[in-house]
Amino acid sequence: MKNKFLLLALIFIIAVFAINVYNVNKEMKNLQAIDFMMENNLSFSCAESCTGGLLAAKFIERPGISKIFYEGIVAYDNDAKIKRLGVNPESLKNFGAVSEQVALEMLDGLQTDVCISTTGIAGPKSDDSQKPVGLVYIGLKIKDEKYVRKFNFSGNRSQIRNQTVDTALKFLNEKLGEGNEKNN
Repeated sequence: MKNKFLLLALIFIIAVFAINVYNVNKEMKNLQAIDFMMENNLSFSCAESCTGGLLAAKFIERPGISKIFYEGIVAYDNDAKIKRLGVNPESLKNFGAVSEQVALEMLDGLQTDVCISTTGIAGPKSDDSQKPVGLVYIGLKIKDEKYVRKFNFSGNRSQIRNQTVDTALKFLNEKLGEGNEKNN
């Protein structure tokens, strides 16, 4: 019985260690994009809806970020998307706030080298659009190139918001890496 307990305790410790190593590696990889932008003096801004400032907070954690971070706009309400970011009211009417079109137009309201937009339904319930909880669009603009990806995350509100931020950073890493490979 004692050996069984020790074995279970050892398995638990190894599992906790493995999870922590995985999380540290994921965090370090996600921050590579921020390092790259700082090294190359690429200005950054973000327009957030479903993440409510979480993405900006991830950037602000980084020492020296004021060198490149211009602004983070939380445009949660449709009226804020229109007034602060210049989203076309017709796009909101025709496609809804959670759409590829709106994610692209949110990017247009930002004037830096690199921009990210997030719009989605974090839950716990869907909005009036009948779109599912977890549906998220992440927009990315690097210089004049724009990209949007659609995701369907699962989990509670906090998990969906965190998955969105992590995925936005992975997306940024991927696209900055592609651009860097072209220049080498």
